[in-house]
Amino acid sequence: MSRYQARCYCGAVRLEITGPSHTVAICHCGDCQRWTGAPMPAFAAFPPANVSGLPLKSVTTNPSVERWNCAACGSPIGATFAYFPDQIYIPLGIIDGDDLIPQIHCHAGQAAAWLHLDDGLPQAVGTGRDKLTDLD
Repeated sequence: MSRYQARCYCGAVRLEITGPSHTVAICHCGDCQRWTGAPMPAFAAFPPANVSGLPLKSVTTNPSVERWNCAACGSPIGATFAYFPDQIYIPLGIIDGDDLIPQIHCHAGQAAAWLHLDDGLPQAVGTGRDKLTDLD
């Protein structure tokens, strides 16, 4: 069984994650860009029951998205989306290890103009909901 450790920048929040990921995706939407400060953040999706250590308080600026950040350093910790109720997305940058490999670009139509997406991965114009479900 896969086991992952994740932590925020300051180390105040530490996650224990078990089991394989549903999917690993790169997102180009403005919401994820602003939340992470990155032009193309990448996330691994896990069943919520397999992720322990989430901060108690979440932030919601979009009624269909719930996000967690570290209260001490502000690092993005995880997000859930109403249209994927059985998944929590954890930023790859806080997960130790490098065996979680992206499988798709979501919101590729919003990618930065200077970014050339030529890695051969599927490119969904929107959320990639149908393709992400197929990757499960």
